Amino acid sequence: MAASPALQFGAVPWGLLQRAFVVLALLAGSALALRLDDGRLPTRLRERFVLGVPWGTLVTLSGVLAVYLFLQGGYWHWYRPVVLPFRAWSYAEPLGMLVAGFAHAGPGHLLGNLFGALTLAPIVEYAIGHYPATSRPVDPEPSTRRERLAALRYDPIARAFLLFPLGVAVVGVLLTLFTVGAVIGFSGVVFAFAGFALVRYPLGTVLALVGSDLLNLLYNALRDPTLTASGRSRFVTPWFADIAIQGHAIGLLAGVVLGALLLRRRPADGPSPVRLFTGALLLASAQSLWAVYWYRGGTEYVLYRAVGLGVVALAAALIVVAVAGSDRRPFARLGGGEPDDAGDTRLVDLPVRQLGVALLVVLAAVLSGPAVAVNLVSTEGNLPGEPVTVRGYEVTYAEGVENELVSAIPVTLFGETTQVTTSGVIVSNRDRGIWQSVVPRGRLASNGRARVVVGGVGWRETVTAVRRGWTAVGGGTAYAVALENGDERRTVFTSAPARAEPQIANQNVSVVAGNESFYLLVSEDNDTVRRPLPRANESVTVRNVTFHGGNGRVVAIHDGTRVTVFRVETYD
Repeated sequence: MAASPALQFGAVPWGLLQRAFVVLALLAGSALALRLDDGRLPTRLRERFVLGVPWGTLVTLSGVLAVYLFLQGGYWHWYRPVVLPFRAWSYAEPLGMLVAGFAHAGPGHLLGNLFGALTLAPIVEYAIGHYPATSRPVDPEPSTRRERLAALRYDPIARAFLLFPLGVAVVGVLLTLFTVGAVIGFSGVVFAFAGFALVRYPLGTVLALVGSDLLNLLYNALRDPTLTASGRSRFVTPWFADIAIQGHAIGLLAGVVLGALLLRRRPADGPSPVRLFTGALLLASAQSLWAVYWYRGGTEYVLYRAVGLGVVALAAALIVVAVAGSDRRPFARLGGGEPDDAGDTRLVDLPVRQLGVALLVVLAAVLSGPAVAVNLVSTEGNLPGEPVTVRGYEVTYAEGVENELVSAIPVTLFGETTQVTTSGVIVSNRDRGIWQSVVPRGRLASNGRARVVVGGVGWRETVTAVRRGWTAVGGGTAYAVALENGDERRTVFTSAPARAEPQIANQNVSVVAGNESFYLLVSEDNDTVRRPLPRANESVTVRNVTFHGGNGRVVAIHDGTRVTVFRVETYD
């Protein structure tokens, strides 16, 4: 008798053996490398970290994970957390602005950012260190509150467990305030980590990003040791359409500026200009910061690759100037020589390096400017028809309606415009300024069903969109979309009729979607007859043609000739 595939090698499952193999292989390789390193790495880590551990990174990532698990409900619904109220909709909705930088849209989004931060944040924490570069002032017992707070800067425990996580939290909120759109996710802070680390360890930062890919691979290998896949058609949006390029760029620039300011206090730690330029260019290219795009209609996007790559190269050169530039004052003569006193900080008296930092700040301000304008405007939250209402949320399906999220501020530039339309399942909440197309029309047409989670702190409800349709042979598809919430089911959209290409006895045949069922239209000249579409093993006769249903299709029968006119729409 053949052994079960799951019980090879005795009673040990094959999947468990694969997991054990990959873990033991990685541990053995790491132990060998540390052994040959003669203990130098642990020694260096203990010089910078309390007990050699990046506690600030661990505390920070624990907080991000806690937001997903408990605030968004991911502990109970790992694959479907509450997302909508935790996006950054506008300044009028403070909950999203405070939480968006630490919340996530799903487990893949969460783990991708956690893996990236887990490899990059320790580099930043190492550069800052738990042990201050300057010694603590001689005052072992500070008396005033101000002195006690100042003393925290020199306390390794406070630096590791309090100051570093607090600094990351402040950066996360500030980045959210100046990012365009209803953003969500820790990626802005991850890019700030990358920018900061880039200033000190340019090529090491690029390797750290490769390390995050390794962590992601390890996670997937442990979750699914063996993957079986087959080709299938499905709806996908372009990969670049799901990237918050502006938020990532601002995060990277913010990290570079903070790293450059730290480097001014530790000039001996500066990287070589060639390594810095190479690292910045590789990092920006690998992380798709060149992917500048815009919307064109509901499902079409425009990607400006050449412009984006050129901008990345110029930004990398500017980073080199800001970090590794000289202390020469190139415009001192234009300002009339040396400054009159130590407090004179005229722009023309700044050295090259400080001019580079100033230009980076200006560039970040230019990128952030649109966010301020957009976040000051709340959407009206208008939805067509009679949407399903759930505790302040409205959910519906519509096609060809104005995208209020993009069109909040009307702008036309370089042949593109913010006045675009969208089609799909739309969610709105007027009180919170929420308006978002959460399921595109193409995705619902491909899957047939889609669940939409609405909610808030401590509650959630699910609305399911269901599409049903019939495709006319040689023609289009007539379909209806219904929304289900608990025991309530309501049809919120019906499409135009779809006419079959074959004519039966000189008559045109069409299928029509109704609120509860589908109908058959048979037209000859100006005379149209409407009948219910026959179900399986049922027949309907119109004039001299019989329509029979069965096996997911409708067949027209006339004078012994059978012609398929409709097929039920199928989904993945």
